[in-house]
Amino acid sequence: MSDKPTILIQLDTDPLPSVFDRVVAVDAGVQHLFSYGGVTVQNVMPLVHGCIFTRGPKDLHRTAIFIGGSDVTAGEAVLAEVRKHLIPKYGLNVSVMLDSNGANTTAAAAVRAAGRHLDLGAASSLVLGATGPVGQRVVRLLAKHGGHVRVGSRQKDRAEAICAVIRSHFPNAKLESVGVSSSTDGPAALEGRSLVIAAGAAGTVLLPKKIRETCKALRVAIDLNGVPPVGIEGIDLNDKGTDRDNIICYGALGVGGTKMKIHKAAIAKLFVTNDSLFDVEEVYNLSLQLQ
Repeated sequence: MSDKPTILIQLDTDPLPSVFDRVVAVDAGVQHLFSYGGVTVQNVMPLVHGCIFTRGPKDLHRTAIFIGGSDVTAGEAVLAEVRKHLIPKYGLNVSVMLDSNGANTTAAAAVRAAGRHLDLGAASSLVLGATGPVGQRVVRLLAKHGGHVRVGSRQKDRAEAICAVIRSHFPNAKLESVGVSSSTDGPAALEGRSLVIAAGAAGTVLLPKKIRETCKALRVAIDLNGVPPVGIEGIDLNDKGTDRDNIICYGALGVGGTKMKIHKAAIAKLFVTNDSLFDVEEVYNLSLQLQ
């Protein structure tokens, strides 16, 4: 008998399940998509049990869970709860992917882009908007490579809190919190950096061109804001390895194409086995396998 059809269970922490994530799932080849909104740690157990008790262990690789929504912290809590209710000892397990707010796939695409041009283990980086969901994951991936990372936020204490979280995963991470509450803070934060990635709120300019031009060490600039004005002034949304004033630039749409490839590839990988977990490191490792 041929394989059973693929079923993706979309657990979204927002009231309405993301249309974006649903479209990507369909384009990734999912045959049946069950979408649930308003998912919390309190109501996730019966949804997980519905996944694992309906098909035998030999067929559970054809069922998978995708966790999304705009609140990454809520998504992380749901992921932890989902894992509590799987029963791998008896083969009652399904693969799971977390990509709340697109944070994991976007961060993976950005760091993958930077790695095409720099040795990330030796690079000195600045991440702006580093306390947001995407920024945190960018910092985490860069820190894991071993380079020195400045963690930029308008509030330095928030940046330091992110550093503490990441050090709990990677004790030897080379992290430095910096406050960038005004344009006068920019030159010092950018000094000596070969890479800058802006992951701030939509429509917020984090790095004016006049400040960027003061950093002679800068080689790669990546802006993840897709809503004008862009986060790094002078970068175009469509830039994809574009040379601007001897700096290799990527805009949000330039990174977005890779993000979509990663997202679709990860969805497809969910149905290879019944025990895969795709969080940020796994998503990034998958990105390295893509052309």
